[in-house]
Amino acid sequence: MNGNSDKGYLASSSRGGHRDKDRRHCAAIVGYDVLTPYGRGVAALWDGLLSAKSAIRECRQFRAPTFRSGKAALVALPDAHSNRSRTMRLLAELFAAPTMRSPSEAELLVATTTGEIDLLENTVLQGTDGNRGKLPDMLPATAALAHVSGPAAVVSAACASSTVALAQAMIMIRCGVADTVLVVAVDSLSEFLFSGFSALMALDEDVARPFDRDRAGLSLGEAAASLLLMSETRAVRDGYRVLGRLTGAAMTNDANHMTGPSRDGAQLTRAICRALQDASTAPEHIAVIAAHGTGTRYNDAMEMKALTAVFDSPRPTFSVKGGTGHTMGSAGLVQAVAALEAIRHGLAPPTIGMRNVDDAARGWVASEAQTVGGGAALVVNAGFGGINAAVILEGEHGK
Repeated sequence: MNGNSDKGYLASSSRGGHRDKDRRHCAAIVGYDVLTPYGRGVAALWDGLLSAKSAIRECRQFRAPTFRSGKAALVALPDAHSNRSRTMRLLAELFAAPTMRSPSEAELLVATTTGEIDLLENTVLQGTDGNRGKLPDMLPATAALAHVSGPAAVVSAACASSTVALAQAMIMIRCGVADTVLVVAVDSLSEFLFSGFSALMALDEDVARPFDRDRAGLSLGEAAASLLLMSETRAVRDGYRVLGRLTGAAMTNDANHMTGPSRDGAQLTRAICRALQDASTAPEHIAVIAAHGTGTRYNDAMEMKALTAVFDSPRPTFSVKGGTGHTMGSAGLVQAVAALEAIRHGLAPPTIGMRNVDDAARGWVASEAQTVGGGAALVVNAGFGGINAAVILEGEHGK
């Protein structure tokens, strides 16, 4: 995408400033919940991020003497000797004490990068499964845990999986295909992930430092999250409190490299501009940005290029990955929850792990909480294969 095209998208997004989006084109957010290495629930995530303390620790789940790093952010799970996959145990814990009720007929989108990867590991490495190569379908099990029975699908788009799932859910509601969609995101820590990112030399030997001038790689983590979307009409009819709205989304692809992002950030810029356009929102209406912010040198650099191309002045920007680790396919949904909480509390949480801010991120990212005024949130993610995704969220400020 050339510079003139970027300017065209920006100009189109900016004309007339922010306009109230026709509510028929939005998806109402009526509930959300998370399970992260900070603990169960939204409050645990929010308090953990505001504490500026990382949940990344020495990993004792398996021996990792040859990996570049032995640290990760794990969720404390009961039932350690369960025969279920760690992925399904994360989901079982998420839904053990639900904070929201989903209509039984809700459609289900499950976002994940590796699914029940530990079952495959056992099959290949230990030969524990007699039906070699046959893995269970996680959709019925997830639907049973969530108590929903509508049509279901898996969305797997690398580390942008849950952001893409949010976009898909919004489109389904906007087009009248569904009036209620439950988006569930999950990825668990595995030896497969450790070995893969270690082979790519993408792990920080200590703890991830997003947007730090001395950043040296990411730290792995795991999480599960859910977010319930409804049409405005359905939410009002059934008496749900609207906690926010998903107003715009867009996706692009670098077509650059299997694992590395395009260095110029042009396609992420395009995704952000198209999401703003889709939401009828001008750049100046964005009050906070939940960045992908992995702590790898190339990702953070291209992300800042994209943000500075779209916005004429810094916005409070944060990454959760120095605290929770990179939670793969669930990262975007964890970011979305943090962004909604940032709008509600009027604060952008600190970027944990960052000690010496990179020059390109100066004025945007901080190691302390930043004040957030009224407005919308931008959530961005990038994934292997050149995937870029951006969504625009409106939340309840000060409530």
